[in-house]
Amino acid sequence: MTEAYIVDALRTPVGKRGGGLSGVHPADLSAHVLQALVRRTGADPGEVDDVLWGCVDAVGAQAGNIARTGWLAAGFPEHVPGVTIDRQCGSSQQAVHFAAQAVLSGTADVVVAGGVANMSAIPIGSALRAAEGLDFPVAYGPDSGSHGWQRRYGDAEVTQFRGAELIARRWGVTREEMEEFALRSHRRAITAIDEGRFDAELVPVAGVERDEGPRRDTGPEKLAALAPLRPDGLLTAGVSSQLSDGASALLVASERAVAAHGWRPRARIHHLSVRGDDPVLMLSAPIEATRHALRRAGLSAADLDVVEINEAFASVVLAWQREIDVDPAKVNPNGGAIALGHPLGATGTKLMATLLGELERTGGRYGLQTMCEGGGTANVTVLERLGG
Repeated sequence: MTEAYIVDALRTPVGKRGGGLSGVHPADLSAHVLQALVRRTGADPGEVDDVLWGCVDAVGAQAGNIARTGWLAAGFPEHVPGVTIDRQCGSSQQAVHFAAQAVLSGTADVVVAGGVANMSAIPIGSALRAAEGLDFPVAYGPDSGSHGWQRRYGDAEVTQFRGAELIARRWGVTREEMEEFALRSHRRAITAIDEGRFDAELVPVAGVERDEGPRRDTGPEKLAALAPLRPDGLLTAGVSSQLSDGASALLVASERAVAAHGWRPRARIHHLSVRGDDPVLMLSAPIEATRHALRRAGLSAADLDVVEINEAFASVVLAWQREIDVDPAKVNPNGGAIALGHPLGATGTKLMATLLGELERTGGRYGLQTMCEGGGTANVTVLERLGG
């Protein structure tokens, strides 16, 4: 049976908005992590079949196919192509899926997957705003320009913030629960940093050596004092993911390439899938996507040793935990995006680097990764750790 292997995975530290990475061009952030991946694996960049790069808000410095410009900025061969992928927050996780599918189909042997975001320079939603006054209104929401969308979903507000509020209310998640979850995310992230759990996956850049997001001074009183994001809402900035800057990458290879290069892959891709759910609720898709993935993979929740589910908002993860019976200690054991940040296009492969590291640290076999995505979709990847 053909297999798709992950040879290695790494990432830059995640910079906070306006922090140490804010002045680094997205092409250079991409180039830095690509160069590090080639050094670490010993891969010949000329033998790479394709570069698949996640990027949300591909405008300005992130426009013009950042997969290609990042690769060329790294100084690598011009004959190697690249393509930029936008599945919203799941963009670089989808890049891994496309890379694995290329390898599994036999049409490629060595594929780089990753992603980038400089949210300090290019704020979230920039792509939506870039064409204001030039063409049609957006397709969805109260100002929808699409008759088809309006017939199906009406004029309901379609934003991640509303979706996160709706999820909290539908699953009975309280503000107090979300604040407890957020505090735990910071504490877990700080422990992971202090114990060096991220060291093997990190590639310092621009003088930044560690993730800038975790707050050592946060506490229950500070979280409780924050104003809600919406009038009469439950969510605050303290229970939401941080706007961030960063890049991440991994190398996917076939059995043939692994043998030819003498690589010792860190994991095999056991399963990959993506599912959709209500686009107005938007952020609930990881629940059904996880159920679907476990069925297809022939696994139960009890078989999972580590889970990485993106902490877009605390309500998303807490609702998922209400539906999927996994020990909370196995879920985001090193913190998540509430503490560590969410550099949109880079988050998928960032989480995968952390998932691999945690499986190796604990000796676990199976790790599952999922995340909510704009439009109401969710990718799921199940990795099987290899080695002793």
